Amino acid sequence: MSETPRAESDIHNVLLDMVMDSDDVGTFLTGLTQLAASTLTSQAAGQVLCGLTLLRPRTMGTVASSSELAQRTDEIQYAFDDGPCLRAARDNVTVHVRDIPNDKRFPDYRDAVAEHGIRSALGIPVPLGGESRAGLDFYSTATNAFDDGAVAAAEAFALEASKSLRLAVRMAQLSDASKHLEAALQSRTVIDLAAGIIMAQNRCSQDEAVDILKAASSARNIKLRDVASSVVASANQTPTTTHFDR
Repeated sequence: MSETPRAESDIHNVLLDMVMDSDDVGTFLTGLTQLAASTLTSQAAGQVLCGLTLLRPRTMGTVASSSELAQRTDEIQYAFDDGPCLRAARDNVTVHVRDIPNDKRFPDYRDAVAEHGIRSALGIPVPLGGESRAGLDFYSTATNAFDDGAVAAAEAFALEASKSLRLAVRMAQLSDASKHLEAALQSRTVIDLAAGIIMAQNRCSQDEAVDILKAASSARNIKLRDVASSVVASANQTPTTTHFDR
């Protein structure tokens, strides 16, 4: 068995562990770029940096990077709206710049990044599906740093990163949905409690109590939940809690 499949399997397992162990998507993405940079450093010349570019309709940006220099180098592309990594993400092709100071494809970008000591660049598309596009942005301080083996390793890493990235995004979406549900339940609880207090005080129906809360909310120009919280606070000095299974 060759070494490459075993190496790819190791990367897959590490990325999966990172997804499951990270507290949030940002932590995972930073770890992903750091792992990518270290993976390519062992197979390329010079210091290797990595950024992760995400393109969405009407927006683009670096969502994570292995270092501040990688972040700054990515941002130079955005200023010119072109560069090897932007083009890789947009066109879904690998873009390899072996010798940045002498490259003729990106003249403005070329001169700007050369001032930061960057001599090679490698843009690798990361398949995501849907309208979003992503690219792994590799940079090196050495000319012709990425040989054919390093390019192949970067492409293999991008494929593995795609699987974990989609899982991380899905987990983030589920986490957001859970937080929204918890917030909605908390709001509903305090409103119901306030309505119950008003019902007891005014000997009215639940609908009438809610109408009183809404009228107060409109008159004071504050949120219904805040009006309800003030009602509950006036009757109960302990914090209101919501009881449900997570």
